[in-house]
Amino acid sequence: MLNQAVPASHTKFYLIVLFGMCAVILSALAFEHIGGYQPCKLCLQQREPWYLGIPVMLLATLSLLFKWPAYVTRGLLLIVGLILVYSFVLGVHHSGVEWGWWEGPGDCGVTEGGIANDTGNFLQQLEQVVPPSCTDAALRVLGLSFAGWNAVVSAVLAAIAISTALTR
Repeated sequence: MLNQAVPASHTKFYLIVLFGMCAVILSALAFEHIGGYQPCKLCLQQREPWYLGIPVMLLATLSLLFKWPAYVTRGLLLIVGLILVYSFVLGVHHSGVEWGWWEGPGDCGVTEGGIANDTGNFLQQLEQVVPPSCTDAALRVLGLSFAGWNAVVSAVLAAIAISTALTR
């Protein structure tokens, strides 16, 4: 399947995945820098597949447009699909932490040294920026947190990418 020519009709699917991926990471950055939502450790971890996947998806799209060998074009898109599956897993994991289904990382939302026991240490900790907790969803839209929406969008884009890469 990877050896057969990539039909021009698949261009729309490549562009949907590329623009969808860009929209996700730009939205996350906008919520952080414009909306003031500070990401937790797991939120930042969820961005990594997008930072890796967008350049690979851009390369896949260029490969399609410049008519590189089909195995290169389809292979790159398949890699993007697998990256998006990993993003889905990260989103489900973080959502589960937020819903209390399983434990999150022990160092999420705490300062180095733990809770203050004396006044001097307490005042010092007040001066430090404390990252948000991984267990508290900053915002829920239609019942889903940012992590939940990341899982949904990752699953949809992964399905598009993988099915397009494997379709004749």
